[in-house]
Amino acid sequence: REDGFETIMVNCNPETVSTDYDTSDRLYFEPLTFEDVMNIVETEKPEGVIVQFGGQTPLNLADRLNNAGVPIIGTSPESIDLAEDRKLFSALLRELNIPQPPNGTAISGEEAKAIAAKIGYPVVVRPSFVLGGRAMAVVYDEQALDEYMRTAADASPEKPILVDKFLERAVEIDVDALADESCVVIAGIQEHIEEAGIHSGDSSSVLPAQRIAAEHIETIKHYTRNLAQSLKVVGLMNLQLAIKDDRVYVIEVNPRASLTVPFVAKATGVPLAKIASLIMAGDKKLADFNLPEVLAVPNVFVKSPVFPFKKFAGVDPVLGPEMHSTGEVMGVVETFGEVYVKAMEGAGLQLPMGGTAFISVNDSDKGQAVVLARRLDKLGFDLIATYGTAKRLQEVGLECETVFKVNEGRPNIADYIKQSEISLIINTPLGRTSHYDEQAIRKSALQFNVPTVTTMTGAEALIEAIATKKSQAKVSVRSLQEIHAKKELTAEEGR
Repeated sequence: REDGFETIMVNCNPETVSTDYDTSDRLYFEPLTFEDVMNIVETEKPEGVIVQFGGQTPLNLADRLNNAGVPIIGTSPESIDLAEDRKLFSALLRELNIPQPPNGTAISGEEAKAIAAKIGYPVVVRPSFVLGGRAMAVVYDEQALDEYMRTAADASPEKPILVDKFLERAVEIDVDALADESCVVIAGIQEHIEEAGIHSGDSSSVLPAQRIAAEHIETIKHYTRNLAQSLKVVGLMNLQLAIKDDRVYVIEVNPRASLTVPFVAKATGVPLAKIASLIMAGDKKLADFNLPEVLAVPNVFVKSPVFPFKKFAGVDPVLGPEMHSTGEVMGVVETFGEVYVKAMEGAGLQLPMGGTAFISVNDSDKGQAVVLARRLDKLGFDLIATYGTAKRLQEVGLECETVFKVNEGRPNIADYIKQSEISLIINTPLGRTSHYDEQAIRKSALQFNVPTVTTMTGAEALIEAIATKKSQAKVSVRSLQEIHAKKELTAEEGR
């Protein structure tokens, strides 16, 4: 509108901020279906339609709208197809010499089993063109894959099932970028606190990345620029990458605004959606905005999800590839520990300052559990664990009480939780048996409001936050305006 355009918003969700009456000149509350959008197009006769700002739903309409003669502005429908079509995208990555996890597409259970056998379990399976990781799962053997194909998937030649090698214990990275034919600006490289395999909308993330080696950051920048130029992106794009055994893999590229754009825009102080709109409209080039190649952030920012688990009795709060969160909060300070305290408390989680910590982890996590348990011990927590974990902690000289698993007898860990004797739970599921085991622990924890983490990286971050909170009296609070004003002042002094 500032650039002289009359703007029309089509929104299928009356609850969102973009339904404010003064956001656009005209506002339609309509379902985002081809027929409804075409009705609006025929009435309004717009110069162009932007599909980048509504997630997967409008992106799925791009082809049909384009074929019906509706001008799609920004990234072309052909480029959107190239990023969304698994075979075309894999071919592009091979051409650019960018690694991705081994994968394939299947339209039947037999095809899916053949691909999984070839690339090796565990695999991530999901339908193509879905929202929020819907019907997405990590499967660990052929029996689980059979079950998935029979119950969760509706495979067809138009909508094949995607089968990818699951990178266990990989660090996941989210990148948001602005691009046009003149240049590429990397808006933010966020590191997920949870490991790969947790939906990006359910993972806490930190900006700038805290534990990623400088050489990997350079590789990520290189891949981002190459892909933006090869896909001829105009506007926003989002990349999801994973780092495993010192190699950076591209998981997927979305030629659209991702759900992290508002967070990155607040952290950098740069209005990403506004700039994307102006370059899509064609009146300005990205180079005209004089942005640096990588946007800087003045502090450490953490984005944390908010979950609705308490409202659904009996649901298992373990995180996975399907998205569960219904909102997000943001914290900002100079150090990671303090910012994570803010984010957790903003999300409604009261951090325990003492009491008994329960630890039950699978074999591959036991080494790291020792490190975390020792830290909890120094912070004044008593330790309690199931037999295997307790044995390992006792071996290294830690005092740790042993407790029954839920199916081993009474009193078991669920009983302790119900009696308010546990203040923190670290319980990692990995592998088929543990994914379906011990749900009762997590459900009891949810019912009785006991903080629970189901990844070791999440546990590490939480313990750091507890240590920070114990060592300082109060949390500092500043507005984003103050933070960015200070950044601008410093930049002026530098000049």
